[in-house]
Amino acid sequence: MNEVKRMEKTINVKGMHCKSCEMLIADSLGEISGVANVKIDHKKGTVNFSYEREEAVAEVKKAIEKEGYKVVG
Repeated sequence: MNEVKRMEKTINVKGMHCKSCEMLIADSLGEISGVANVKIDHKKGTVNFSYEREEAVAEVKKAIEKEGYKVVG
């Protein structure tokens, strides 16, 4: 049985102001294959997640920016 290796990533995001911002991003990231354990903190301006595929990081950044936020890290 092949075990999938999960990696973790934290990125900085500007423009989040409240829990609604967190939920909007979480919903968007929930649609990306291989992305899990999403933790968003609008006060710190961070999005933390685990992923299985290297391409998922770029997909996450693109999804966040599509929602109108700025990825800065």
